[in-house]
Amino acid sequence: MPYSYGMPVSPLRAGLTCKCPACGKGKLFRGFLDVVEACDTCGQSFSTVNSGDGPAVFIILIVGFLVGGLAVGMELMFHPPYWLQLTIWLPMILILSIGLLRPFKAYLIALQFKHKASSEIERY
Repeated sequence: MPYSYGMPVSPLRAGLTCKCPACGKGKLFRGFLDVVEACDTCGQSFSTVNSGDGPAVFIILIVGFLVGGLAVGMELMFHPPYWLQLTIWLPMILILSIGLLRPFKAYLIALQFKHKASSEIERY
């Protein structure tokens, strides 16, 4: 049964912990990025939730800005060979992109619930 009162969990906390935005206890994901149909703790339905490409776009911009700036700074300060640049930055891009994707998706879903971004969302 969905909650009928205000949001007890902040969207940031729900996003970082990848938990249900309604109760903060149930799992939000089944697998790596598959959203569950409903929270196993409070029963909140996630069947109408769709974060779309938002998380990927934010991550591309954030990781691109960080890695691009650090790579240019390293090039200007130390002039390392290109193979060393690739050895450092390619794994960092992969680790940051994959590591941030799940929390960003959970955060955007929690924001959808907080602001009732769709008329199909039944808000706790």
